[in-house]
Amino acid sequence: MSDLILASASPRRAELLRQIGVRFEVHPADIDETPLPEESPEHYVERLAREKALFMARQYPDRVIMGSDTSVVQGGVILGKPESSEQAVAMLQALSANTHQVMTAVAVAWGEQCRSRVVVTSVTFRALAAEEIQAYVLSGEPMDKAGGYGIQGLGGIFVSGLEGSYSAVVGLPLTETAALLAEAGYPVWQNWPSSKERQT
Repeated sequence: MSDLILASASPRRAELLRQIGVRFEVHPADIDETPLPEESPEHYVERLAREKALFMARQYPDRVIMGSDTSVVQGGVILGKPESSEQAVAMLQALSANTHQVMTAVAVAWGEQCRSRVVVTSVTFRALAAEEIQAYVLSGEPMDKAGGYGIQGLGGIFVSGLEGSYSAVVGLPLTETAALLAEAGYPVWQNWPSSKERQT
């Protein structure tokens, strides 16, 4: 079985795929990520995931391609990656003592087909002190992450509640990803080592 192509440069998505035993190559898709006028956040993340998968599928028509996208949404507004320390502080202040949504889409393209799913997870932050926001921003962790935080890193201490998929908040909904790959004829469990293989 040929390796999957991950059309994303996200190290977190790559780590999650390795976690479930998927062999893959990374070929990030270069697409325009500008939201369309009046586009809903849910439609936006699904469109980008599909465009990433289809972009690479045109270059590798005989391979299974996976694209994904994640957005942090508060009050219907997409919070992207902060472009400055000041913007990161403002995002974290807005998320403090509030509940927001993390929308992650995954798309798998093979042959003439492309199927996708969107997972929406509600994440609640406790109240954040100004000093810890500043310390977190100084750590540099917020700067490459949607919404200005990483639940799998230092920012995990800010989360007081989660309803939905933890892995989707990190960057890839594993249950839905495995289901889509199985539909594409790429069941992830077929790559799992047996206990005998582990002993040799």
